[in-house]
Amino acid sequence: MAPAATPSVLTTEAPALARSDPPAAGPRRTSVVTSGEAAAQWQQLLEEVRRCTLCRLHATRTQGVLGVGPRRADWLVIGEAPGAEEDRRGEPFVGAAGQLLDAMLRAIGLDRHTNVYIANVLKSRPPNNRDPRPEEVEACLPYLVRQIALLQPKIMLAVGRIAAQNLLGTDAPLGRLRGRVHHFGERQTPLVVTYHPAYLLRTPGDKRKAWEDLKFARSVYQQLTQGAADGNRP
Repeated sequence: MAPAATPSVLTTEAPALARSDPPAAGPRRTSVVTSGEAAAQWQQLLEEVRRCTLCRLHATRTQGVLGVGPRRADWLVIGEAPGAEEDRRGEPFVGAAGQLLDAMLRAIGLDRHTNVYIANVLKSRPPNNRDPRPEEVEACLPYLVRQIALLQPKIMLAVGRIAAQNLLGTDAPLGRLRGRVHHFGERQTPLVVTYHPAYLLRTPGDKRKAWEDLKFARSVYQQLTQGAADGNRP
């Protein structure tokens, strides 16, 4: 099979709902956050998630699940919500689906403990692993936005239809969201969509498509980092 064509980050369209308003003209001000300040912000965020009562899920969960990985990472992988084992252990993507996700990440040179951060849209497990409700996403999304501000990832990988649709504010099917570069939030972070590992365990025939998505995401990341390196050259 011939390799997929290299995507162009500069020409790929993103849905209107995935965009944010362009920044106002003028010089950009950057605030310098020390490592101590960042650590304090992470700790505050963790404590807020653990004691959060903004939606009804707090009454049925074991604990809030913030995420796992280095606290500054180029890659951010986002799923839907914690499952039963994640709720018990306090870490996203454990069990069989987590093992498959780890294998998928290793295939493109990533590891949840060294160079990728993994989180979910929801921090609390919905009962019986049902789909998140709009009010639950609305309550939880600000936590993810704060995580992104602290992480400053160069690229996001949304795994599964539910995560992708909620992040992009769309009801488009997964097939229409794959193979394109979307953007999320004020920083317009590039976002690529692929299948959820739990789905791939049930439908192994789509693993080839997921591999194409991963290669696509890797090529987008390589373009981003190469472009940044070229821009820093005299």
